[in-house]
Amino acid sequence: MKNVKKLATAALLGASALGFAATGASAEIACNGEGECWHIHNHYAYHPEFGVVVHPDGWAWGPNDHYVWREHTGRGYWHSGVWIKF
Repeated sequence: MKNVKKLATAALLGASALGFAATGASAEIACNGEGECWHIHNHYAYHPEFGVVVHPDGWAWGPNDHYVWREHTGRGYWHSGVWIKF
């Protein structure tokens, strides 16, 4: 009986660790040509006319760059301070 409990506990811990690893590294940073940036959690194929550039999660702008964070939930992009859904 003790072995069954140990196996069940090990399986639960392994599944939990796998779930954390699968969801922990999916964020990226998107910025438009106007300097508005936001985090994205799914990689979208933004149309070139949207003017959106996707950067890796650790990306940071330089000291002379002019960007601003604008967070929003859902699918879309920022354009002139307005969230456009798609």
